[in-house]
Amino acid sequence: MRALRCFALILVCLLAVFPVRAQKEKRDPLTEAQIEQIREAGTDPAERVGLYTKFVDEHVDTIKGLTKRGHSDARSRRLDDELQDLTALMDEFGANIDVYSDRKADIRRTLKPLSEAAPRWLEVLRALAPERGFELSLKEAIESGQDLADQATSLLREQTDYFNAHKDERGQDRAEPK
Repeated sequence: MRALRCFALILVCLLAVFPVRAQKEKRDPLTEAQIEQIREAGTDPAERVGLYTKFVDEHVDTIKGLTKRGHSDARSRRLDDELQDLTALMDEFGANIDVYSDRKADIRRTLKPLSEAAPRWLEVLRALAPERGFELSLKEAIESGQDLADQATSLLREQTDYFNAHKDERGQDRAEPK
């Protein structure tokens, strides 16, 4: 009976450790310094869009650099991690753009560089031959990149039309009720 209790206690302890370990392995696509830069940008939509564009560009450069390395399991794992981080970052970026769009924040100035960079990002991702170990991550990164590119192009067109019709609202961070 006592041995059964000890076994049950050990089993409960082991089961408690697994969720903690899973939480430890969750990656953040941004470094602490990048997170701090986003915080410092505060509620300035244009500055935040510029920062996100820069950070996605850095991730794509890292992926491009990894493609030149010899094929190995370590390279595949690293590419898989980088592609997952890139996808998470692009999804977060898209969510931020949605918020700024809903607010009618004038982010045209920073949408133009994003619209120009997104095709280059997609070119790097599409040039990466899928390999066992990161093919799903690559597919998801390409889909997120395409969604972000489409979103930026569409929003730039919408904002250009909107702010041409509402010249008094140009440069705003959010639409104020009148």
